[in-house]
Amino acid sequence: MFELLFKYPSAVFSRGTFVLLGAMPKWVLILAILAAAGALAWMVRDRTAGSARVKGIRGAAVWLLQALLAAILLLMLWHPALSVAILRPQQNIVAVVVDDSASMAIEDAGGKSRSAEAVSVLNSGLIQSLQKRFQVRLYRLSAQLERIPNLDQLHAAGQSTHIGESLQQVVADASSLPIGAVVLLSDGADNSGGIDLETVSEIRRQRIPIHTIGFGREKMAHDVEISDVQIPQRALPDSRLPATVTFHQRGYSGSKAKITLRDGPKILATREVTLKADGLEQSEQIMFNAGGVGVRTVETAIDPLPNEENLKNNRITRLVNVDSRKPRILYMEGEPRWEFKFLRRAVEDDRNIHLATILRTTQNKIYVQDDHGDAPKAIKEGFPTKVDDLFEFEGLIIGSSEAAYFTSTQQQFIHDFVDRRGGGLLFLGGRDSLADGGYAKSLFNDLIPVTLPDSSSQKKTFVRAPANVELTAAGRDNPITRLEEDPEKNVQRWKKLPYLMDFQVVGDPKPGATKLVDALPQQGGRIPLLVIQNFGRGRTAVFATSGSWRWQMLQPVADKSHEMFYTQLLRWLVNDTPRRVTGSTPRQVISDETGVKLRAEVRDHTYLPAGDATVEAHILGPDGIAEAVEMRPEPLEQGIYTAEYTTPKPGSYLVEMLAKRGNDEIGRDVLTFRREDGVAENFRVEQNRELLEKLSTETGGRYYTPENASKLGTDINYSEAGITVRETRDLWDMPVVFLVLLGLMSADWLLRRKWGVV
Repeated sequence: MFELLFKYPSAVFSRGTFVLLGAMPKWVLILAILAAAGALAWMVRDRTAGSARVKGIRGAAVWLLQALLAAILLLMLWHPALSVAILRPQQNIVAVVVDDSASMAIEDAGGKSRSAEAVSVLNSGLIQSLQKRFQVRLYRLSAQLERIPNLDQLHAAGQSTHIGESLQQVVADASSLPIGAVVLLSDGADNSGGIDLETVSEIRRQRIPIHTIGFGREKMAHDVEISDVQIPQRALPDSRLPATVTFHQRGYSGSKAKITLRDGPKILATREVTLKADGLEQSEQIMFNAGGVGVRTVETAIDPLPNEENLKNNRITRLVNVDSRKPRILYMEGEPRWEFKFLRRAVEDDRNIHLATILRTTQNKIYVQDDHGDAPKAIKEGFPTKVDDLFEFEGLIIGSSEAAYFTSTQQQFIHDFVDRRGGGLLFLGGRDSLADGGYAKSLFNDLIPVTLPDSSSQKKTFVRAPANVELTAAGRDNPITRLEEDPEKNVQRWKKLPYLMDFQVVGDPKPGATKLVDALPQQGGRIPLLVIQNFGRGRTAVFATSGSWRWQMLQPVADKSHEMFYTQLLRWLVNDTPRRVTGSTPRQVISDETGVKLRAEVRDHTYLPAGDATVEAHILGPDGIAEAVEMRPEPLEQGIYTAEYTTPKPGSYLVEMLAKRGNDEIGRDVLTFRREDGVAENFRVEQNRELLEKLSTETGGRYYTPENASKLGTDINYSEAGITVRETRDLWDMPVVFLVLLGLMSADWLLRRKWGVV
């Protein structure tokens, strides 16, 4: 229909440039149109003067129709045309790229695979049409681009789809070959994270149009797919960890589904969830126990549902490295009180937390304790006075002790402990703590995750009065406050905790801080009780009470709410505290890829970046693989060392990173990652039409369905890449022009007849 009205394919209009071929200049045309419009305005006004039938808007309508008619006729006299670049026959190459990944083997409606349909489209005259005018090069695309002699080489067995990288290779060939256009036949199920802007910009720079033909259903009828699973990469033994499972579904809205976490045959946790609306991303959190020291391979799966079309996208594997280290926490308490005693008692059975305490018994006396042996020498005489001594700890708790007890140097050490060292700091409420302890006028003020009230007033912020506790929306699912697996039951359990007999007014949470628990005084109101935030490389928290010990004393012996809360709070405090050498990878599980980037952050004994270290990664892999890789410093990041490693085989890998300065060892760290093959193509198997359409639009091409792909044989001629010649296409004799002229004349005559002025 488009060509019937406009004479040429739509590609001519999208790729062409409007020109006027008449001998007279354009400004004469503009003057002629203005003169004709003026003359018609005078005639309409003169002939309708005194007529009640045609005045006002009616006269304007008649003038507008006649003026448009005159303008179009004058424009035709100037010979309008389109100047368009045409590929020279037999002098250009057209690259036909066919997706040969495993997702193309999926059989959609009709029982025909996507790959077979792509071959059918090419063999239905399209490939022959292209070969008549161009040199055609065939490629197959999966993890990489490969040239093939014929379509018989397509097997739809590639383990991944990297469209962007493959197009980069085609563009590279265009620098030495006259590639006029690219035809991409794919379902758009790219596994590499999309096509980057650099690739698209290079294609646009070379003016190569990418014409795409999309295959496969855009929406599955019955399917549940896990999009991602977020699990902490490191944990202390026996930690309760959250697994955040993100998934979407179609065809099962309102149904029940069961999520199961396994470590091999062992079931770690299960949870039944209600599925939300079709296509909506849904996230659910499941708590599980990390277990003993070692690497946990956690498989997250959603049990198959009736008539589900793709069962391979129901499971995802993640790794958790359960660390053998025992992080050390220093607890500085300013006075003997019940909270001190019961906090120590709450974590005394946790053999993975090393708690050392300094209790100020009188103004000039202290009592030092260590649950795991002799107290470190650094704290024998009181709070550390050297930065090295303080940095030996991973966590720090400050109880009811006024800010002035710490020297300005010690306050700076504590600030650096969080900001530079990356440690965790917990402030507890008390009569000499927070605002009442002068913290607002000390270096502690930056670290506290709340805006403290003005301490200059005589009114104390530490209040001895009953207050119940209640979780906030953020605290409902947070691992620190998770006493029950079910979020609703967790909320109710917190409401049933014995009320506190004191609380501290701490002000509002700072921007970026998260409030987990509120105190509800019996006289009314709501006061933040537990607030956390990230600060620098570390994290800080405030727990504004000294009365949580009542949760232990006033409940049955079997109730472990108090122990669970403090154990989880202290583990959060130190779990992510970095070492002098901290190794990492962007992803612990790489699917259908071979390369992995290893990264080490190296710091000296004062935790300043060490840019002069020698760092080596020792890698152990499956089937006895043992390699050593030198890590090189990043030029723009002080203390950061990286290395690219190509995994020879699928399986699990263990990497020990060792940093030295001369012959002295700075530190070492161990990390794990896993390579899995044959996984990526099981996910996102619907046709990604959005990606294909955007790719074609951004590069000057067009998107086609298999049904209208035959038009490509004509549209592909119009390109500014390769070897081209410019041609003009007349516009004056298009059928649509005559239809418009006829329509304007008819509308003018009909209106004047209706108004009785014919």
